[in-house]
This record gives sequence, structure tokens and C-alpha cells, in this order.
Amino acid sequence: MRNRKGLIIFAVACLDVILIALAAVFDFDSKVCFYQTAHSESSEYNWYFAPRSDGLQPKDCPEFSFIKGYDCYWIGDPDEKVIYLTFDAGYENGFTPQILDALKKHNAPAAFFVVGHYIKSAPELIGRMADEGHLVCSHSMNHKNMAAMADFSAFKSEMEDLESVYTELTGQKMPKYYRPPEGKFSERCLKYAQQLGYKTFFWSFAYCDWYVDDQPSEEEAIKMITTRTHPGAVVLLHATSQTNAKVLDRVLTQWENMGYKLKSLNEFPFEKESSGVSKD
Repeated sequence: MRNRKGLIIFAVACLDVILIALAAVFDFDSKVCFYQTAHSESSEYNWYFAPRSDGLQPKDCPEFSFIKGYDCYWIGDPDEKVIYLTFDAGYENGFTPQILDALKKHNAPAAFFVVGHYIKSAPELIGRMADEGHLVCSHSMNHKNMAAMADFSAFKSEMEDLESVYTELTGQKMPKYYRPPEGKFSERCLKYAQQLGYKTFFWSFAYCDWYVDDQPSEEEAIKMITTRTHPGAVVLLHATSQTNAKVLDRVLTQWENMGYKLKSLNEFPFEKESSGVSKD
């Protein structure tokens, strides 16, 4: 019995090593879903995708199939060379004006997912985003783990408090697009967002740009972004990244040269099933 128990422990340890190695090879954003054995509404996940460098879309993650019932999206039409550019902005790090300048130069729309602190601390930038045709969207009021919120009223408060701050500043209603903080989600929180009229957006491209003291080089960033570009891409960049601010003009130019068009989330093909299954 003792030997059998030891073999089981050894096998589990080996499996763990194999899964970690696979995640490293495929550059998954998270390994959490590998370990998810039983799903419930409260099961917490971290969004991830398996990136590709062949110009085709990443494929669906089977363990996330339940998101399709909750107005939840992460990728667009595989037959359209369109990019939906999004930025997460938890605070202003001094680089958003340069980002907005590049977007204006290329007449490129973007969506900025912001929190309450950002709206209160950088109202002039929020105003500029709205005035220049970008979408200012919900990243929740306080950037909490929304997946852990069992109480609908607490979730609702996080969303509606942000709406109120935005409307008070701009006189406009906040667009009903939501991105869970840190990509943490559960079926329950997706359901809550849907009940409040929100469409939840994850992403089909992201890279390690959020460590402000360990930024990728400009060359690394441009190569990573352009080689993993694909039709219908929902691109996540962080507005706190100095590298992103420096390279965005060149990236937008390269996308144009590659035949891509940038569109607003308001033009996302919601009526089509965004399966993300590449035709290869």
C-alpha cells in the first residue's frame, strides 16, 4: 500500500512537471485550467490562449466553452483582416498621451479598459480618449477579483460605481464592454456582467508588457506583436508600458502594410459565432 501511494505521488509530480513544460513551450498565459477537474459556477479561471506565429487564429480553449452563453468574446472573424486594439489602464504612467498621438496619426480606434482611480486621477486623458473617438470601458471600479464575488450586489456596485464616475466626468454613458481584472473570471461573474447588460472581452493576443521596471526592448515588442498578428485579433496592450508607447506608431504602420484594418469594438461581429478555429 505504501509503495502504491508513493507511485501515485510520483506520477502526479511527473504530470505536474509535464504540464508546466507544455505551458512554457506554448507560452500559455496561465496554467490554471490544466488543473481544473470539476467545473461549477464559482470555479475561478485565468484567461489564456495558445499563441501562434503562422498568421492564423489561436484555437478555442475547450475548457472555456461555457463563456459563449454569456456575451463573452475574445476573437473576431477568421476571414477578415481586422484588429480590435484594446488597452488595460489601471493607472497613468505618463505614456498615454504618446499612445493617443499615435492612434490619432493613424486614425485608429481603440478601447481603454479603466478603473475608478484612473478616471479620478487622469480626467483630462479620459476626456481626450472620448473626444477622439475611443471607447472608455469597464475594468471595474477597484480592480478586485471579480470572480470571487458571490454577492451580486457587490459585483453590481463595482460596475455601477465606475459608470457613475465616468458619466459625472464626461456627461456620457460608459460603453457596456467589460474586461475582468487580471483576466480572472468564473461562470458566475460572466453571468453577473451579462445581467448588467455588459459584453465581456478577453483577448487573442497579449505579451509580457506590464512589468514597468522590466520592459521588453522595442525590437522584441515589434517582432512579438507583428509575428503573432492574425485576422480578428483582439489585442491587449498595457498603457503603462513605455515600450508600447515608443513602438505603437511603427506597429500601426506595419499592420497597415500587412493589409490589416483597425476597428472599434462597436464594429465587432457579435452576430457571428467567434469560434476562433483557424482554417488550417
